[in-house]
Amino acid sequence: MLKPFLFISAVAVVLSAPMSASAQAAGAKPAGGETEKAKKIYSMDCALCHGATGDGKTDLAKDMQLTMADWTDPKSLADKKDDDLFKMIRKGDEKMPPEDATRAKDDEIKALIVYIRTFSKNAPPPAAAPAAAPEAAPAAAASASPSPSK
Repeated sequence: MLKPFLFISAVAVVLSAPMSASAQAAGAKPAGGETEKAKKIYSMDCALCHGATGDGKTDLAKDMQLTMADWTDPKSLADKKDDDLFKMIRKGDEKMPPEDATRAKDDEIKALIVYIRTFSKNAPPPAAAPAAAPEAAPAAAASASPSPSK
């Protein structure tokens, strides 16, 4: 029941967002309330496919046969520059609709990029390998030093 609703919602977002060709360079850190706005934009426009945690494992992505990057993995965005992400978000990419300037200002897109990059920082650390058993300590030598004889 939820899958058709999500798919219809995604299609409506794609069709209702007019294409925008303007893009400015990204790179500045978000100011005060822009982080909250970025979270709101992400939850409304991105989480549907990319997931609330950025892992890319959503029913909609699966239904649309999309292979989404897992942003909880630090390697997934390591080779992506902020400018490239900005252009991708602003103009769209393949099946991803563009984020029109009427929906998000350039500073909000920059804040969104910073927010997306936090997903890998908040990911649980990989499971540590079991620690090797400590080696047996060599037998302690008697530390009684002989007294000098008189």
